[in-house]
Amino acid sequence: MGYMKAGFIAFFFPTSVITGLLTGIGLLIILKQIPHALGYDSSFLGDESFLQAGGENTFSAILTAWQLFTPGAIIISLASLAILLLWDKVLTKKSRFFEILQGPIVVVFLGIAMNYMFQNGWLAFTLTPEQIVTLPVVSSMSEFMSQFTFPDFSQLTNPEVYKIAAVLAIVASLETLLSVEAADKLDPYKRVTPTNRELKAQGLGNMLSGMIGGLPITQVVVRSSANISFGAKTKLSTILHGFFLLISVVSIASLLNMIPLASLSAILFMVGYKLAKPSLFSWMYRQGWEQFIPFTVTVVMMLVTDLLTGVLFGLVASIFFTLNHSYRNSYHMKDIVTNDEGRDVHHIVLAEEVSFFNKASIIKTLEAIPENAKVIIDCSKSKAIAYDVVEFIRDYPLQAELKNIRVETVNYIPPEMKIK
Repeated sequence: MGYMKAGFIAFFFPTSVITGLLTGIGLLIILKQIPHALGYDSSFLGDESFLQAGGENTFSAILTAWQLFTPGAIIISLASLAILLLWDKVLTKKSRFFEILQGPIVVVFLGIAMNYMFQNGWLAFTLTPEQIVTLPVVSSMSEFMSQFTFPDFSQLTNPEVYKIAAVLAIVASLETLLSVEAADKLDPYKRVTPTNRELKAQGLGNMLSGMIGGLPITQVVVRSSANISFGAKTKLSTILHGFFLLISVVSIASLLNMIPLASLSAILFMVGYKLAKPSLFSWMYRQGWEQFIPFTVTVVMMLVTDLLTGVLFGLVASIFFTLNHSYRNSYHMKDIVTNDEGRDVHHIVLAEEVSFFNKASIIKTLEAIPENAKVIIDCSKSKAIAYDVVEFIRDYPLQAELKNIRVETVNYIPPEMKIK
């Protein structure tokens, strides 16, 4: 799709929808991490969709977590949030040292220390294995390499493979294009990502990932926003991110397996808050209904469905306003004057672009012309007029005769001439 120049699709997502996407992701991060912060959910990321296994949903899972919380996890969560707020609001403004030593690193080491004290009985709290990061620990490079799965090329003739691949490519590419737009909004330098290059990179990356048994990859807003929040300025940040993850999993997996999920939840709370600040809602409201409604629809639908469905509904809301504008701005009416014959002259100047969606407003206006008047339908400023509108203008004089309305057209081209 990148080689077919399909990246331009990214530029058709309205700002209100992209802002709603970022805000929705921020709220989802917060809502999905609440159970982990309370020490309830055994899955780190949790179910991303609204409806979850066992008949629960995002909100019912939070209510259940309040009833089955773990005191040790809550203590770690609160201590971690306090450190992050202190770092963000006070310490980073006082010394360059606290910008280099980031708050989340301190939170992670605090969580490891508190978990260690829990395990050794120094503090009267405990965490279950489900409340700690769980990664496979490899003891040698050969053991690490054994985790890769190489392709079964006999499946190249299986049509189901291509069907699934096409669906994954379309869904992942749309999510990437949305994330590109969202990341560009967060970029302090407001640079524009080359979307076609992004699609090419994702396609090649997915092929290589699949060749070694990996999952499909896509650009995501959460990691991009985290990188930007902590000072990243170039794409080197995401490359280093990948290397650090690989090196950490290979070399210090046993240390990572001591990190409480509550510590990571606190870090993600801060990321989510920065994406969905309360002031953002009031700012979008002040922009007017045309911005606020698509924004709100996107956020709400993301919370109760999924990312792509939320964006789709937001686009529909934006299109509604676009069609409404098109309906209202299909023409403008000059001041009514009276000619020598005593007829009121209604001069209608059609817009530069007159589409099928303008037909209703034009018909409504022409049908409202009173008896014994004169109407001038001026097409001189129009570069394109939909066939349906041209056809109606052609037939309008016939019904105008019944009301004794005299019709005059300017630069009108009848449909039969257009066909020729």
